[in-house]
Amino acid sequence: MKNNIKVQRAIANLTQEELAKLVSVSRQTINAMEANKYVPSTVLSLKIARVFQKPVEEIFFLQEED
Repeated sequence: MKNNIKVQRAIANLTQEELAKLVSVSRQTINAMEANKYVPSTVLSLKIARVFQKPVEEIFFLQEED
């Protein structure tokens, strides 16, 4: 699963640390998600979508090999 968290963070002018605090995870978790090394839980995905006020599908998406 891919995501555009980094782009959404830039639009919202948030650092990894700020986003992490808003969704109650570590900065390292946000970093790992942005590097596509960590697939978040459904709950975390929904929290991130809520922060950016976007549908989950606009932030997270499947690729053909998924």
